[in-house]
Amino acid sequence: MTQAEIKLCSLLLQEHFGEIVGKIGVHLIRTGSQPLRVIAHDTGTSLDQVKKALCVLIQHNLVTYQVHKRGVVEYEAQCSRVLRMLRYPRYIYTSKTLYSDTGELIVEELLLNGKMTMSAVVKKVADRLTETMEDGKTMDYAEVSNTFVRLADTHFVQRCPLVPATENSDPGPLPPAPTLVINEKDMYLVPKLSLIGKGKRRRSSEEDAAGEPKAKRLKHTTDNKEPIPDDGIYWQANLDRFHQHFRDQTIVSAVANKMDQTSSEIVRTMLRISEITTPSSAPFTQPLSSNEIFRSLPVGYNVSKQVLDQYLTLLADDPLEFVGKSGDSGGGMYVINLHKALASLATATLESVVQERFGSRCARIFRLVLQKKHLEQKQVEDFAMIPAKEAKDMLYKMLSENFISLQEIPKTPDHAPSRTFYLYTVNILSAARMLLHRCYKSIANLIERRQFETKESKRLLEKSQRVEAIIASMQATGAEEEQLQEIEEMITAPERQQLETLKRNVNKLDASEIQVDETIFLLESYIESTMKRP
Repeated sequence: MTQAEIKLCSLLLQEHFGEIVGKIGVHLIRTGSQPLRVIAHDTGTSLDQVKKALCVLIQHNLVTYQVHKRGVVEYEAQCSRVLRMLRYPRYIYTSKTLYSDTGELIVEELLLNGKMTMSAVVKKVADRLTETMEDGKTMDYAEVSNTFVRLADTHFVQRCPLVPATENSDPGPLPPAPTLVINEKDMYLVPKLSLIGKGKRRRSSEEDAAGEPKAKRLKHTTDNKEPIPDDGIYWQANLDRFHQHFRDQTIVSAVANKMDQTSSEIVRTMLRISEITTPSSAPFTQPLSSNEIFRSLPVGYNVSKQVLDQYLTLLADDPLEFVGKSGDSGGGMYVINLHKALASLATATLESVVQERFGSRCARIFRLVLQKKHLEQKQVEDFAMIPAKEAKDMLYKMLSENFISLQEIPKTPDHAPSRTFYLYTVNILSAARMLLHRCYKSIANLIERRQFETKESKRLLEKSQRVEAIIASMQATGAEEEQLQEIEEMITAPERQQLETLKRNVNKLDASEIQVDETIFLLESYIESTMKRP
């Protein structure tokens, strides 16, 4: 765990959950697993506050617990899960793209609340959608429920582990902490619910449409409280499935850039067929026959079987090796080499960074060393056709920044410099780790800068919000245009200009965070794929 990662986790926890939860979370990240009283003592926080903070962190899957032999419960922070909070906007946007506004709000609710029952999600989302609709229109629970089922079928949401039901009437002393288990078959099994109803709008008045007082209405609801049909079955967003989708999209766009749209559509079809059957950590997809790919191509995509076979041969013969041939049955069996695809994309990212930081000549040397694996300094000068002095400066510059490394091969056991070969090489894995560390630093700096910008203009932002609230309430009561204009003039022209500048700067910083996170995702996927290889 590097300092940059710890700092970024601290900023994310404080921004999302406040100071106390941030303090407890960072303490656990720094120290590892610890029992409750030790956490309270070390952080100087009351036991009650530590319990509440741990409840929040466990609810959002950011902390796990484990019971040791002596019955002591220890809590451990999941740093990698904390860093996933950077990607929340991307998860929500993906849900919107795939499953429209309903899917977006379902995933947003699950991410904001950590874990929720299906019935609670459906009701909350239906109410939120009804709020945005025109008067007289409402969102049906059944429609939201159908979208939830589709998200579960495609594994974007999954069940949380449960406490197993005990059959004995006298189970004996309770354990210090419950053991949660889940059957893999039930992870995406949606309970059969008959949710009948529509979304409700929030009412400002004390009485509802029928004129029933609020106190009486509350009494009715408490008296007629029915058991929730899916009580105890909680759901959460399946982030690994989202990552699989992001990886697939990256591979498809890389093929489209390298070849053409038809090739990318064939690769997209192959990935779509195998997205549920292939585990997210697998180096290859399941083998698919040419006939199966042909049948699964999108409707209205006019590609004949002969043309498809030509495209598949072309993709299999491509030096990038994104697609490989694994057999000849069924018109030819093809797989997508996920590890090689991620390695190619990570290498391209490193090349791009070298070009932006050190210029095109350095990028030429970097690509040359990558291609030839090991080169002496004289060979680099000759192959790259760059003068000796310049080549030496560029190599040392990249060496000092850890983009390339130096390997010593001695002729004699004494390692005498005069009798040693010094070969330059690129270790892609270590270079990717170094770049990932820098990306974490960059995002932490972007978050700090955004917080500073908003803090500097805090009073102006509060004034702007007050004015907007006054205008909104006056518009609701049907105020005249002159009165509204008078209120708007409370913010002067220089203040308005300052607000515009602030908004522009914050939007730039937000966009930069998302772009850096895309690079982080690519590098993390490559490192994870390399580490899991046998």
